[in-house]
Amino acid sequence: MSHPPDPDDTVAYGRDPVRPDPAPSDPVRPDPVRPGPVQPDGVSSGHARAAAKKERPVRKRAPLPVRIVRRLVQLCLFVVACWALTVAAIHVYGRRNEARKVDAIVVLGAAQYDGRPSPVLRARLDHAISLYKRGLAPRLIMTGGQAPGDTVSEAEVGRRYAARQGVPRRDILIENTGMTTVESMSSVASMMKTRQLKTAVMVSDPFHMLRLKLLARQFGIQGYTSPTRTSPISRNRGEERKHLIRESFSLPFALFEAVTGARTEREKL
Repeated sequence: MSHPPDPDDTVAYGRDPVRPDPAPSDPVRPDPVRPGPVQPDGVSSGHARAAAKKERPVRKRAPLPVRIVRRLVQLCLFVVACWALTVAAIHVYGRRNEARKVDAIVVLGAAQYDGRPSPVLRARLDHAISLYKRGLAPRLIMTGGQAPGDTVSEAEVGRRYAARQGVPRRDILIENTGMTTVESMSSVASMMKTRQLKTAVMVSDPFHMLRLKLLARQFGIQGYTSPTRTSPISRNRGEERKHLIRESFSLPFALFEAVTGARTEREKL
């Protein structure tokens, strides 16, 4: 009598049924690949730089005539700016009055006519005499040489005028060799050094003050400026402007002369 097959008999005969593997409880996932910096080799980087240079727009250089004109314009603007600053400095400094007690009062010469001071020279003399009478200095120094055709020097005319105004002649010194401002200031410096005088108030027109201040320093004088306010030049705007512009060109040459000792034939005011 046959019996039904026992299910366990299949195991005995090595017929283990195929069963699916159980899913893992915590599956392992691969790490994401993170891209790192690309390190180009020497050849590729060189090509990249060359390509970048080719892509940059090339700035065309202006033609030579254009560059020359451009430089000339820049130079002209620079010169004009320097000149404008010089004019402004002369104008501003001409407003300063530094009058104080000193060893001497120096009067810068101007034109004279047959022994009579011109209105410009007379205005300077009147201002210097007023400073002397205020007791700011024990002496006056008159400057100005003798032009061709004249019979007397500007300094001598100044001395005579001051003496008529009550200044004792013994208190008046003259420097009658200088034909320019530089020459006059140089001679005044030598005169003061001989007499052991160190300080001075310089009297002239306002536009003259800055140049006198610089020249005094150059020649070793402790100088102060005191401009006259009654000069015909100061009362006439057109004349004042003309002399102001003229002085702006004289100032650099005056400094050059003071340093090198060069002489010029410029007309002396």
